[in-house]
Amino acid sequence: MMRRLFFIGTGLFWLALVALAVMAWLAQPAPKLPIVEKAHGISLAQVARHASAEDCWMAIHGTVYNLTAYLPEHPTKPSIILPWCGQEATEAYQTKNKGRAHSPRADQELTNFSIGRVE
Repeated sequence: MMRRLFFIGTGLFWLALVALAVMAWLAQPAPKLPIVEKAHGISLAQVARHASAEDCWMAIHGTVYNLTAYLPEHPTKPSIILPWCGQEATEAYQTKNKGRAHSPRADQELTNFSIGRVE
């Protein structure tokens, strides 16, 4: 009987520990993006100054996005996106350079990285 209680207690302990770890992981705050005044437009010259993996902005459909924090999360290798950092990338986004459009889910997720409009 004591042996059964030991195994049940140990199992419940580890289950609780895993549950706490999962909840902590899910509660992580979103990465903080630089604050850019959205009331004013952003020029393509300003976008061009953010053309690296450490600072990646793109203009897509007239909106500027800071995709720096998203690069490691992208389903494909960041090297697919990097050539478009600091550029107007609407056509690349629309076709994924393969003639296929991004999904509506990708369109929705992209809005999380909006920092302003192209002036």
